[in-house]
Amino acid sequence: MILPDFKAFPRTGRIIGLDWGARRTGVAVSDASREFIFTRPAIVTSRGDVMWARRVADIARDENAVGIVIGRPVHSDGTVSEIMDDIMRNATELCTYVDLPICFIDENLTSFAAQESMGRVRVSDIKRRLDSEAARVILENAIAIINRIRD
Repeated sequence: MILPDFKAFPRTGRIIGLDWGARRTGVAVSDASREFIFTRPAIVTSRGDVMWARRVADIARDENAVGIVIGRPVHSDGTVSEIMDDIMRNATELCTYVDLPICFIDENLTSFAAQESMGRVRVSDIKRRLDSEAARVILENAIAIINRIRD
């Protein structure tokens, strides 16, 4: 189920963060205490691939996740990116495979922050790791919001 905000999001348990992309979706997972976040290999898809939702559902099941957070790309003026239609379509399809709460969080410059945190690495490593590092940033931000709601 897609939630409008984090108020009804589970307060404990592992959650998955996703940085959706038409070709590569970055994946990060928290531990149950949400103190640590681990990147996972990105989900690589080709154009027209209809298996994205099933792949995310498999990850959620394998990781024993209690919820999913997906980055919502926004422009610098705060307007939502046109790609959000594709993200929403995929999230809606994901609801047919999992019975987990799904929340969106605005993401702005997460790829930049992820690349900064990676430090000096080879270009091939950036291409391989950047999307999941961005998912880690998305998940860190979501956990901070959830913790503020709880307090």
